[in-house]
Amino acid sequence: MRRMKLRDLVRTRKDITIALRKAKQQINAFVLRQGFSYPGKSKWSKAHLNWLKELKMPHPAQQIAITEYLDAMENHEARVKRLEKAIVASCQTWRLLPVVDAPQALRGICMVSAVTLVAELGDLTRFDKPTQLMAYMGLVPSEHSSGPTVKRGPITKTGNTHVRRTLIESAQAYRLPARKSITIRKRQDGLPEDVCEIAWNAQLRLCHRYRRLMARGKSHNLVVTAIARELAGFIWAIARIVPMAT
Repeated sequence: MRRMKLRDLVRTRKDITIALRKAKQQINAFVLRQGFSYPGKSKWSKAHLNWLKELKMPHPAQQIAITEYLDAMENHEARVKRLEKAIVASCQTWRLLPVVDAPQALRGICMVSAVTLVAELGDLTRFDKPTQLMAYMGLVPSEHSSGPTVKRGPITKTGNTHVRRTLIESAQAYRLPARKSITIRKRQDGLPEDVCEIAWNAQLRLCHRYRRLMARGKSHNLVVTAIARELAGFIWAIARIVPMAT
């Protein structure tokens, strides 16, 4: 029952983050239509937000429009933060909290990502092989066979969409060189040594594989999908150490 409730929370948070991203896109489009261009480097930083709030539109109606857009964005941001607090609070008394903590040893897997994995998939030990988990997530290439000819196409995209999207987002973290940041070390504090070793091996392999595939001229989306597929294998390996019992 707790798993179902947490699943509702993480799905609601995901919906709000999509709305937040759309709100930001709308603000960008509106500002560009009015002929304004941000002179700084990092969008959605504190400096960028201050710049947006100080913009003087040529017409009062346009000033109202940009104000409403900014208010909507801030509202979505507040809702996301409230939901994240609710997710963390709900996990503190959950019997599967150790199971949520373990995948966070991996780069790119934060608290919300780990909760999504456990709430959506439940017991990962039911998969005998990592390839079964990858297939369940829809991260394996489709196959079209005709006699002796085998043609592989895009990923199947079957199974749980929420987990697949979460892993693809997490895979973006492996575009940078392997390192143990302060945040990762903090998340690994108190975890079994075997789990931390798997997480480090994952970094070494996936960061190198990301650079190698990009150097071969593969598209960014294809590379990230390949990394997400292998990341699922490392998550499966960690699940064997910390069983995800439902």
